[in-house]
Amino acid sequence: MTRRISWALLAILVLAQICYPLTTGATRAGLTVATVVLGWLLSVGHALLSRGPRVAAALVAVATGGGFAIEAIGVATGVPFGSYDYSGELGPKLAGVPLIIPLAWTWMAWPAWLAAVRLTSGASPAGTGSASATSTGATAGRWVGRIALATVGLAAWDLFLDPQMVAEGYWVWRDATPALPGLPGIPVSNYLGWLLFAVLMMSALRPLAGPAAERTDRRDHPMTALYLWTYFSSILAHAVFLDLPASALWGAAGMSVTAIPLAVTLRRARRARATRQEDHQPHRPGVDATR
Repeated sequence: MTRRISWALLAILVLAQICYPLTTGATRAGLTVATVVLGWLLSVGHALLSRGPRVAAALVAVATGGGFAIEAIGVATGVPFGSYDYSGELGPKLAGVPLIIPLAWTWMAWPAWLAAVRLTSGASPAGTGSASATSTGATAGRWVGRIALATVGLAAWDLFLDPQMVAEGYWVWRDATPALPGLPGIPVSNYLGWLLFAVLMMSALRPLAGPAAERTDRRDHPMTALYLWTYFSSILAHAVFLDLPASALWGAAGMSVTAIPLAVTLRRARRARATRQEDHQPHRPGVDATR
């Protein structure tokens, strides 16, 4: 049931994103809002159905609540992103922040977290004595790696998102210097602010969500598909349909830190499953296996 619902929401989300380059003006803005709401429902719904109310509540508290708080602080003070203002095209605002903005943080925070969990999961060393110290060190290293991958996996998405939204006029920076090469209109402080908040968010998610948030299984396939779809479709959309080649390159480089290892890991796992299935297939009697 969890996978069917998640796959259905993902299919609707993908369709909405495919339609985005085909629209303009108010229709495009409305589709943007609808896409973010769908993404929020997909991620929070998956967390709830696959891991229960504690994980879903932690995700909403950290990403949605925390996202709104940091955006409100940012609009009011310019810290940590820089000074910026939202237009009125993204729907109702509270404290100067469109209500859909913290939903976007949540939409991508969950698949980024699960991607990092998948990439850093492994058997813990067994034993006692010095082996126990080794196990503790390995666990600490895995935790640091997980936070780092999840942080980059989320924050690098903004290398696609911000140039696209600024080009649409959904928000504007008062001082956009210094900027990354090819990405005028957006200060480097914006991306550093994303990194800072993503570290805080990912560090808080596991303690609040509990141990259920540090395992992955087949129920998470829609989320890994969402992450990889976001990566590859964003490269294509920016390079071909949105006339944003620089953000296509920056985003491709940034998100590749998490997306490419995830794609390779999933491909290897699929091959391993196929090999195991072949090994367990019974031989037909009367067939010469040496032929």
